Amino acid sequence: MARLDKKQGGQKPVAANQDIAAQLDLKPGQSIELLKALHILTREGKLNQDSRRKLKQVYHLYQFIEPLLAELSKDEHAVTLADHGAGKSYLGFILYDLHFKAQGRGRIYGIETRAPLVEASQKLAAELGFERMEFLNMSVAESTRADFMPAQFDVVTALHACDTATDDAIAFGLEKKARAMVLVPCCQAEVAACLRQTKAMSLSRTPLAELWRHPIHTREMGSQITNVLRCLYLEACGYQVTVTELVGWEHSMKNELIVARYTGQKKRSAAQRLRQLLAEFGIESLLQSRFSALPELHKSELLAPDV
Repeated sequence: MARLDKKQGGQKPVAANQDIAAQLDLKPGQSIELLKALHILTREGKLNQDSRRKLKQVYHLYQFIEPLLAELSKDEHAVTLADHGAGKSYLGFILYDLHFKAQGRGRIYGIETRAPLVEASQKLAAELGFERMEFLNMSVAESTRADFMPAQFDVVTALHACDTATDDAIAFGLEKKARAMVLVPCCQAEVAACLRQTKAMSLSRTPLAELWRHPIHTREMGSQITNVLRCLYLEACGYQVTVTELVGWEHSMKNELIVARYTGQKKRSAAQRLRQLLAEFGIESLLQSRFSALPELHKSELLAPDV
């Protein structure tokens, strides 16, 4: 499959692939055969609407990740990347095809709980000769504790990792001292559940509880609070955080992109605000379960400016 263009008389397939790449505005060097194997392209090199949406998401995410990879690859460094909730590994395969393959170094680990998807990815990587890709059938939390995993990762990604899997990916990144994290959260339910449990008490205590009194608002507010808390947590742990859209809302409703780069500057104000928000919304129970790496603040530091 990967060697189709090298066969005798392969000039026609090469030319055809170049035409397809030009028509679909693919990235330079993108393997047409890979996109067909991932079922993003049909055998005839066509894109349906769903595949076009998926490719647009992955390409847009690539635009944020590639500069990080280029920077981290300086001085012949072999970048390690963990892709959590990998699914069919669209992102991992395209990152390898467009960056890691030409580098000749570095390794991608795809973490996924669904065994058939892991097996399919392992098979495809072998067929394509993508030797520096590994696929592991385990949860994000299990991968954090696995002895055979590298002690440190350069980049952690999680594209549409559902509910608390994004929090697990952040915990993995903190444990592995990741130099960058690129996250697209999905289906946050944990905070919304906490808001529902404390709704009656909150309504009697503050008019702000009207913001999540109705069930649909509870879900939306829970999602918003979740990502705000994640950003504050990353800032408190020494990361510079940027939040933006992944793609236009017409392509995906799960559209918030969090890019965090490690600077080592831990923001005391972020840790303070995170604790204040947990208290304000009555969800202090999450402090130990989700924000266990939050730096401790002494009384003298609560109002101190960031350094």
